Amino acid sequence: MQTHTTVTTSVVGEPEVVEDGFAQGVETTAAWARLKEAATALQSIQVKDGSVPEASDHATARGHVETITAAIADLAPLFPHDADYLAASIADFDRWSRDGFGVPDFYDSLTAFQPQHHRVDGIRHLVVFPMYTQNGSSNRHVEALIVQAIWPEFIAQLEREYTNRLFVSLRLVDFTPGYDTNSAVLFPETVAMREIPTFTWGAIFQDREAARYRRVTRAAAEITKLELPADAARLLDDQALAEKTFVMWDIIHDRTHMRGDLPFDPFMIKQRMPYFLYSLEELRCDLTAFRECVRIADRLRAVRENDGAEALTPAEAEMLEHAVLVQYAVIFDRIFRFAITGSRVRNYDGLGGQLLFAWLHQRGVLHWTDTALAFDWDVVPAAVVDLADAIDELYWRSIDRPKTAHWLAAYDLVRTTLTPNPASRWARGLPDDILAGPPKGYTDAVLDDEFPLSMFFEALEKKMRPVIESTVGITAQDD
Repeated sequence: MQTHTTVTTSVVGEPEVVEDGFAQGVETTAAWARLKEAATALQSIQVKDGSVPEASDHATARGHVETITAAIADLAPLFPHDADYLAASIADFDRWSRDGFGVPDFYDSLTAFQPQHHRVDGIRHLVVFPMYTQNGSSNRHVEALIVQAIWPEFIAQLEREYTNRLFVSLRLVDFTPGYDTNSAVLFPETVAMREIPTFTWGAIFQDREAARYRRVTRAAAEITKLELPADAARLLDDQALAEKTFVMWDIIHDRTHMRGDLPFDPFMIKQRMPYFLYSLEELRCDLTAFRECVRIADRLRAVRENDGAEALTPAEAEMLEHAVLVQYAVIFDRIFRFAITGSRVRNYDGLGGQLLFAWLHQRGVLHWTDTALAFDWDVVPAAVVDLADAIDELYWRSIDRPKTAHWLAAYDLVRTTLTPNPASRWARGLPDDILAGPPKGYTDAVLDDEFPLSMFFEALEKKMRPVIESTVGITAQDD
């Protein structure tokens, strides 16, 4: 953990702020308002690749850029840990303007931005890049954000065991329209740049994940008449508690992409595969987080029971609390939100939620009886871990299989639990010309909705649609 010297300063004409990287109240300053307004206005004359192609717009664009860079310079003293990045950002904007507003190149400022070196609870960053926003906007427009790190002591301790030095956990403070969407990540690969550097960080907005989880799960529990356990109910009533829970989930999930018996590139970059392969990979990472939290909870409970509650440090006590909460979060987010969010066109997260629900139902630990949902919570963890084991076994065996044979085995794993589309060519058995042909034939034969929603989810989706739509752009302040 880094320490910061506290020095009182102020932006000219602005309320006093503390120059320690925490910059409380910066989102209410006139400098930020000018930056945000100029960036938003600039978006209206940018095209998809981020350029401003119309020469008649260049004078307007130049004025917006001058406003942005002046505001960054005004605000920079409040973010001393990002001094090199903010100076490089001004230089990138100036060069873009001088060169005539072609496709922007913010390589220099991107490589200077290193938030993973400042994982201090409450520290803030001013972030300005031309970029698309995943699950938000596909346009590489200039976006501006004020973000705040979420890094409590128990997470710092957890990270020493589940090392993930690239992981950055953030809270949205204020943002331009690209983040008034479903986007809950800040990834360097979304930035417009001349070449691809080695990526050294990836950030997730746990406040957004927590806020939409709380809204969706609360509504779904009411609709399905689910009686929530006390800990699960507490999670829905406390945004800060939920944020920390999602940090714990995500830090383990994120590192899992690089660990295990992997028969493929861990992030499946530049691979075109049937979408159910992506479903299994994302579900594998979530269920690994679930499994590890079961282990953590069992270990810390044993210490508490054998040596007394005082044997746990405050950080360990908080870790135990959140290890239990992660288990509820994984189950309810996967079932209630993932399964019915988004279109039915190759919805790999949706498929993962459907698979988890059906797996638990078919093993008799989840019940839908008399129009009410119930779980046998004492045996749920073992059933979830069994699904994790099945996916791990698939991966382990597939190291020795050809790629397309792995795809067929993965399909069989899913279809043993979920019913395929009646029109599925995969379910009927692919013809020899596809089986003997290139992988593209296999992928092309997959239907957009290869595993349609069950009748349970069809009915739930209709009732939940307005709730899920209401979470677009949600932040903790919207609760």
